[in-house]
Amino acid sequence: MFFRTESFQQFIRYYPIVTAIILIHVLLYLVTTLPFFPGDYIFSILAGVNLYISEGELWRFITPTFLHSGFAHMLFNSFSLVLFGPGLERLLGKTKFLMLYLAGGILANIATYFVNPLYYTHVGSSGAIFALFGFYIAIIVYRKHMLSQQNSQIILTITVIGVIMTFIQPNINISAHVFGLIAGFMIGSIAYYDRHSKPSFGMRTSGGQMRLGKFSFAKIRLGSASKGKLIIWGIIAILAVLGFFSRF
Repeated sequence: MFFRTESFQQFIRYYPIVTAIILIHVLLYLVTTLPFFPGDYIFSILAGVNLYISEGELWRFITPTFLHSGFAHMLFNSFSLVLFGPGLERLLGKTKFLMLYLAGGILANIATYFVNPLYYTHVGSSGAIFALFGFYIAIIVYRKHMLSQQNSQIILTITVIGVIMTFIQPNINISAHVFGLIAGFMIGSIAYYDRHSKPSFGMRTSGGQMRLGKFSFAKIRLGSASKGKLIIWGIIAILAVLGFFSRF
């Protein structure tokens, strides 16, 4: 679930929202690193600055989610989205996944505004990504049959490491991480809290296989090429996790 075996073209076709968000990350990074106008200007009007938010610039609750402070920051957040976003986009569908991602980022930025002083400035998609973790945890709590034990362990391990590193590493937007995680869990809880109702978001089962929309999770036999892709994605996953929780 968290290791991609699709080709580049298949990835774009199957996960258009994840692809679009990553494209926005890259384009904004390239534009804001220009050593001339409008690079600095665009960064200044999109960054999350609590003082300016207090003066009515409410778009700053949204735009910091797509902005990053450097290449490593952008790269590893994008890698994290590549790893953990497709499963939820496939599960929820394009619209609901986008709503979850934006809601997580916005609520994390709102929390940042109320918890931190007016001079505080922040950028990055960590709050939205932690919302994805929170949503996965809600699935584990309320609908554990939807994830394999291995995938559940991966999510729980990464989430625990993320929370610990949030309070250990310097220069981390603690409020965005914590409230993004809580927001994602609450949204997932609203969707899945009733154990006795039919699974939400169009999931259905057929022939012993879990089906999510037009996709199904069945046992897959991997050829040597697919195994090679899994190894590569495993390395990327390790680097992404290390980078995501490192100091930028």
